[in-house]
Amino acid sequence: MSALVALFRRELILAARAGGAVLTVVLFFALVGAMVPFAVGPDRELLARLGPGVIWIAALLALLIAVDRLFRDDHDDGSLLAMRLSALPLEALVAARLAAHWLTTAVPLILVTPLIAVLYRLDLGATWLTMVSLAIGTPALVAWAGIGAAVTVTLRRGGLIGPILILPLSVPTLIFGVSAIAPAVPGAATTAMLFLGALSLLAVVIAPFAAALALRLGAE
Repeated sequence: MSALVALFRRELILAARAGGAVLTVVLFFALVGAMVPFAVGPDRELLARLGPGVIWIAALLALLIAVDRLFRDDHDDGSLLAMRLSALPLEALVAARLAAHWLTTAVPLILVTPLIAVLYRLDLGATWLTMVSLAIGTPALVAWAGIGAAVTVTLRRGGLIGPILILPLSVPTLIFGVSAIAPAVPGAATTAMLFLGALSLLAVVIAPFAAALALRLGAE
């Protein structure tokens, strides 16, 4: 257990050191969210309807920017081989990497969300629901991103192919994430939030094993 904690701490430090990459993700999220109000105009009701969907799409696209660096650097410098030969299971190493990646990329996006919500004239309740839905749903997005990054780590243009693989897997999370904020049917927000949590749990459980398998196959 102590080895796994030390591994997670190491992954967290390495992810935090990539400050420029994290800043790029946050700035991209903020810019995408800020551009839509300028494009559609100052209509308060329209912005309030578009806000949840735009924020979720901006978060998804921002997380896709950081996909390629999940395992690419380890593959290029030989660290991935050392990880495969480690005493710890590769699945545990992948899980620690994904957890650190979520903390250093998704959490900053969640913290910036209130600033974007102001542009869409979202009230405090809608803003809070947006942040909660992102906190529940982004683990699924990061988990799918981990699988996509592992599958494409040995490909020359993996940074282009990875998002194509990840987007279809992310659609259910996107649908329930938006429904939890602005449900089409009154009272459906709680149900959407529960489905969103279930999707994240499923993705978090599957991702370490699927990504580890993809890394092993890619190394052969």
